[in-house]
Amino acid sequence: MSAGAGIPAPSALARRSILTIVGVLFAIPIVAMVEFTLRRGLEGGYDLSRWITVLTGDLGPAYRPLGQAIGNSLALAAVTVLVVLVLLVPTMVLVQLRLPQLRRALEFVCLLPISIPAIVLVVGLAPVYSVVARLFGSGVWTLAFAYGIIVLPFAYRAVQSNLDALDVATLTEAARSLGASWPVTIVRVLLPNLRRGLLAAAFISIAVVLGEFTIASLLNRQNLQTALVVVSKDDPYIAVVLALLALLLAFVLLLVIGRVGRGRTRKES
Repeated sequence: MSAGAGIPAPSALARRSILTIVGVLFAIPIVAMVEFTLRRGLEGGYDLSRWITVLTGDLGPAYRPLGQAIGNSLALAAVTVLVVLVLLVPTMVLVQLRLPQLRRALEFVCLLPISIPAIVLVVGLAPVYSVVARLFGSGVWTLAFAYGIIVLPFAYRAVQSNLDALDVATLTEAARSLGASWPVTIVRVLLPNLRRGLLAAAFISIAVVLGEFTIASLLNRQNLQTALVVVSKDDPYIAVVLALLALLLAFVLLLVIGRVGRGRTRKES
């Protein structure tokens, strides 16, 4: 029984049962997708021909826009992570240190996008993007401004949980008393201690951007998901193969980010 909350901890059997149920719920649609891509159509049976076609790059000229769409999604993910880290993290540190009375207001603003449907966001963003197009052009990278809004709830929670676990005031005062400037304090003292939260925020942002469809479609931009819809109209098997590869990429990113975080933590300990 946990001493703090007085709530009995689940037994090992209960934990394994919960993990098994959750794992099965996640695995069923993935297995169904894999089985679908292996079908040979009306001939019956299964083979790897579609996977071989995709992995060898032998898709033909009709699928060339797909490469551009993948590049667009990766660029959008990078710019979105940059926007979140540059704007959100310093703001949260400032509120934590100097303006704690604004924490509830900042939390409300950051969590608000999760309660607004994407279609409503697009209606509100449409006139904004007419101005953005005049100032910065209509390049697909401008979607990063909208994506920076929709990933705010997830990035905020990841970073805030890390901030709550740190004594930010003591760390900052110690660094400042030793003569460190504010930029040095943030870069060399706070950010290394916020590594886990930053990595989690970056991963969640990448996962959301790679799976986003509604805003890109309604604002007439091309990303991976809009391209998959176009591909699925010609060949649904290839579209599912590419969707599975995108999911695999997200899993690999999760493992890499988790391993990087654990590796640096062990070195510091």
